[in-house]
Amino acid sequence: MTDLRVVRREAEHLIATHLDASWTFAFDNAKRRAGACDYTRQRITVSRYLAARYDDETNRQTLLHEIAHALAGAQAGHGAGWKRIARSLGYTGGVTHRGETATELAPWVGVCPAGHVAYRHRRATRPTSCARCSARFDGRFLFSWTRREISAATRRAAVTPR
Repeated sequence: MTDLRVVRREAEHLIATHLDASWTFAFDNAKRRAGACDYTRQRITVSRYLAARYDDETNRQTLLHEIAHALAGAQAGHGAGWKRIARSLGYTGGVTHRGETATELAPWVGVCPAGHVAYRHRRATRPTSCARCSARFDGRFLFSWTRREISAATRRAAVTPR
């Protein structure tokens, strides 16, 4: 678990090392994605909620991933050019993050008939079935969604390293 001040220092160091002075760093409120590269604002962002629960190396890898996007350009996506740049920076991960998400901040909780649980940060707009029960949509395995209130204390706790 990482102190967010450590993440900010590492981000500012990596940006100064690999990008020009027009690029900045900020935390964002994402609950499912670890980081983002905003080409328009020339800003690298990292989820405050996920950074607080990841270790220093995982956060460093997230930052390197996003810096590789900044260097490769908006058109590169996760293609060969981006991968080459990412590896040259020391990035060792894949194209998407598979780590823990901030499920405690998801206001929608779904339960399928078999008891599997799913979390959503936005209300489902159409019926959704459980992927663990069936690889394809199947009305027998529909989630029953319940809205829960997320308190300010829960949000504060989510950014406090455990």
